[in-house]
This record gives sequence, C-alpha cells and structure tokens, in this order.
Amino acid sequence: MRRVDYGDGDDRLVLVLGWGNRPEHDGVQWLIDHLTDAGYRVSAFELPRTITDFEREYLAPVQSFVDDLDEYRLLSHSTGGLVARHLDADDARRTRTYLSPWLGFHGDLQNPLVSLLRKLPVSTPVLPASATRDELGSLASDAWVADSPDYAAPTFLREAKHAQESLPPFDTRDAVFYNPDDPIVSGATIESQVPEANRVAFTDGHELFNSSTRDDHIETVLATVRDGASAL
Repeated sequence: MRRVDYGDGDDRLVLVLGWGNRPEHDGVQWLIDHLTDAGYRVSAFELPRTITDFEREYLAPVQSFVDDLDEYRLLSHSTGGLVARHLDADDARRTRTYLSPWLGFHGDLQNPLVSLLRKLPVSTPVLPASATRDELGSLASDAWVADSPDYAAPTFLREAKHAQESLPPFDTRDAVFYNPDDPIVSGATIESQVPEANRVAFTDGHELFNSSTRDDHIETVLATVRDGASAL
C-alpha cells in the first residue's frame, strides 16, 4: 500500500483514501491543502485497486502504521472508511471522521448477478465499475475521471462485502459526512448505522472534496477532525 506524507505540523493526521483515489488528484489535494494549512502532518494512504484479502492488504498496513504513533487523528473516504471502521480502538486516536463511508452496497450492486459474480475467486478486474463526473462530484477533474477505475475484481467486491458484514459497532464520538442520495455507496445504510446527531449531509456526488458544496462544509470537517462529533 502506498503512503504519501504532506506538511510538517506537530499534529499527525492519517488519511485513508477511497478506492481509485490517489493523493495527487486535484480534489484530494484540495482537502490535503486545507489539512496542512490547519497545522496537520498528513499521511495519506492510497488503497490498491485489486485485493484478495481485506485484512492483509487493506487493514494491516494502516493498522501497523498507526500502532507506532503516540497520537493521531483519522480521516477517511469511501472504502477508506471501511478500513477506518475496522481499525483497533486505542488511546492514541484522538478523533475519527468519515467522508461517504462504504458501509453498504449501493442499490445498483444489490442484485443476484453481482452476488454471484463476487463469489468467484477471480482477482482480475472484469466487472464494469466506471464512474461519471456527476457521480463523483461536479468538481472532479478530467484527470481523475480518466484515471478512475473502469473495472473491479470479483475478489475486491467479495472482500468489501465481508468487511461490511463484520463491522464493529459505530462509535458515537465519530462524525460522518455523507450524501443521502449518494450514487456510489448506500446512503440508507449510513443512516441506519449512524445516529442523526453524528452525521452531516451534503449534495452533489459521492466525494465531498469534489462536490460543489465542499466550501460550505470544509470548516465543519476541520472542526470534527479536531474535536470529533462534539463539534457538530
């Protein structure tokens, strides 16, 4: 798993990105710039696009990294939120904030064909999974839209489903930003798991950092990164 560090602040922030995101993408850089300007030293994790084992390939590298930190804050997006939810609780983590966490499959993926295909032991990306700018967020750059994955491996969907089915209980100290009408992950699942007092709704796509409403929410995101759900 690739990690890129930014900033030289005293406060450590671990950012676990979503499937397909790269730290260099424009929208992600916009978010990282706000975090470093706020005084954080950011360690951004880029998830592999194809895996066969969630714990070994997604969870373990992040867990190993945070285990060596005396204190940190945790911010995650989409599939990164699935990883963040599974990280062991410890006294070193000060806050945990989620952006559009992938806690459940979108309705488009909840059908018998996908259920059958994700059971295949195939780690080659063969299942259509492309996303449009409208789905990602209207500020998504041409470079990100072109670089976003076109196909997903059955093993990736299998491992994601297993991770969703074994989620630890939601921690009411955490904050969640989400689009109730998210076109990529299940907004209804987020609402069923996260108390209303812990969530903030936004509009325009899956990615808050590429949403046309991002400027309306960034200060609240920074506040929850700093203080957790008590900032809402």
